[in-house]
Amino acid sequence: MDRIVFLGDLHGNIVATEAMAEEIRRISPDQVWFLGDAVGKGPSNIETCDWAKEHCDFHLRGNWDEWICESYKRRDEKDNPYIEENRFYFEQIGLERLNWLDSLPVEASIRISGLHLRVIHGRPIDQLYQGYDPDEKFKAGFYSADKKTKFDGFICADSHRPYVRSLHEGYAVNTGSVGNSIGVPRAHALLVEGDIDSPAITTIRFSILSVPYDNRKAADLALSTEGLPMKDAFANEVLTGIYSR
Repeated sequence: MDRIVFLGDLHGNIVATEAMAEEIRRISPDQVWFLGDAVGKGPSNIETCDWAKEHCDFHLRGNWDEWICESYKRRDEKDNPYIEENRFYFEQIGLERLNWLDSLPVEASIRISGLHLRVIHGRPIDQLYQGYDPDEKFKAGFYSADKKTKFDGFICADSHRPYVRSLHEGYAVNTGSVGNSIGVPRAHALLVEGDIDSPAITTIRFSILSVPYDNRKAADLALSTEGLPMKDAFANEVLTGIYSR
């Protein structure tokens, strides 16, 4: 069986990212797919962006990545709170990283053990799919953005809570968040085991990786970072898993 780790939502939390990186080294998967939101919310956006670029085999753009890139493009607009909220992030990241994030696709697909799976962050190309949403809402995620392709399931991020849902149409699976998990305040990712690129219907396994990290260190790093927007809220989320904003 091949092994792929799907992960996303690093959100500038390098402490959690490094803990997940160590777990990935232990697992030694065949591929690592990044599903978006390398940046935003936390203090260490250069480090998390560079980690995703250097250590993942495939990359998608998330809604925060896009939001920050768009804010940079509109940076000269005056009295725009949308831009001012993100100024810390795009000034910290720099133009080269912004250009890389802006170049990333927002949708992909992969075939594993005969299942053709759509891979997205969620937003900006689609909805935010929460684990408690009704089946009817999930059905939209089984179709490509142009509605021309129906998939056997989808893998997404964005909700910051991992889950595996079984519907009549197939599977809806979420990676959870590495750097900003809601619920259990650990670093989460998804391990999929199966036969990559195989048309044969064989066994496939979906496993949630739940990795502990030094939450206090991550919170203190945020609180000590000058200019970080809503640092108290982010620190509280890292410590408690309770969403603050």
